[in-house]
Amino acid sequence: MTREELLEAERQTLAAIIERKTAFQLTFGSPAGEKVLDDFDRFCRGSRSCFDPDPRVHAVLEGRREVWLRIREHLDRTPEQLFELYTGRPLSKGDTADE
Repeated sequence: MTREELLEAERQTLAAIIERKTAFQLTFGSPAGEKVLDDFDRFCRGSRSCFDPDPRVHAVLEGRREVWLRIREHLDRTPEQLFELYTGRPLSKGDTADE
């Protein structure tokens, strides 16, 4: 893949991440969304351990928490941080959401 192709693929990926982050912000950024987040924090064990001695219960609780963490990632991180998180590498130099 050429450098130009790589940069274009990164731009497309970053644009998709920005669009998804915006959707999360619109969904959870209202007063009603905040109430849902408060409920999810409790239900998904966002602030506490998911350990349970029963491995099946533990697995269910971890699944809930995984959803909570994904929501928080999209609300708390920048598009560039999300890009790195989901691709495993930083954006190429000079290719940011600000451009």
